[in-house]
Amino acid sequence: MASHSHQHDHGHPHRQGSPRAFFWGVLLNSALSGLQLAIGIGFGSLALIGDAIHNLGDVAGLLFGWGAERLSARPATARFTYGFGRSTQLASLMNAALILMAAGVVIVEGVQRLLNPVPVVSGPVAWAAAAGIVVNLLSARLFGSGHHHDLNRRAAVVHLLTDAAVSAAVLISAVLVGLVGWMWLDAATAIGVGLAVAWSGWELLVEALSASLDAVPRGIDLAAVEAALRALPGVEDVHHLHVWGMSTSRAALTAHLVGSGHGPLDGDLLSLARQRLAQLGISHSTLQIEAPGSCAQDAAHGPR
Repeated sequence: MASHSHQHDHGHPHRQGSPRAFFWGVLLNSALSGLQLAIGIGFGSLALIGDAIHNLGDVAGLLFGWGAERLSARPATARFTYGFGRSTQLASLMNAALILMAAGVVIVEGVQRLLNPVPVVSGPVAWAAAAGIVVNLLSARLFGSGHHHDLNRRAAVVHLLTDAAVSAAVLISAVLVGLVGWMWLDAATAIGVGLAVAWSGWELLVEALSASLDAVPRGIDLAAVEAALRALPGVEDVHHLHVWGMSTSRAALTAHLVGSGHGPLDGDLLSLARQRLAQLGISHSTLQIEAPGSCAQDAAHGPR
């Protein structure tokens, strides 16, 4: 007789510094965006305005990520039996749309500025860009090393580091404008910033759409997962294997394991399987152990 086990790993380990990192990241980047917008508008720098818009996108992303972490800590309900982790994916879709629209505005305005250059006061722009580098690097540092194991927080750190690079480009542009007087350089930098922002927004959109279609989460090797299950003692075959994301930080799996009849007891086999899956980044698994010959019976009855 087939043996079925449903493993629920609903524990949410404490993420050191995570709420504090999101709080200070939102606060610092909001203040930075306001400062850069004011200086960019006041001193004629479209590149700095583009950087400010990118920072505002990061603020939205940080708020979405922070809210998703809070939602994921809520228990499942009778209606939302998997909990609320998928709110992260919906938030990512909205964030991607906002980023792409903002990038389009900056690029179009940059092209117009190339045709009709506007005087730029480079000094305040350079200082504001330097502040952007410091704030973004500091915000990324607040997440510590733990972000490598959480896709949600890793995305936040990548955005912050990208912003630091964009601010560095704006800083170099402002310095060159001040030294050689090439006013068109600010508009060209703005177009480059807009393209960089659009690229990050496109990547976010593709990843969010993939997650919505239950794609295998990034960072999980499906072939390695199947190989690990097949390598378990007493497992003859693996089929009906599915892996998808319950949120940006939690992956789920369902699979049928066909036993050889000469392995460990079902309970021991399931426990060993869960340990192997946890090592591969899968925290929630539903495994069914079937008697030898089950694969042939499935093939005879056709797909289900």
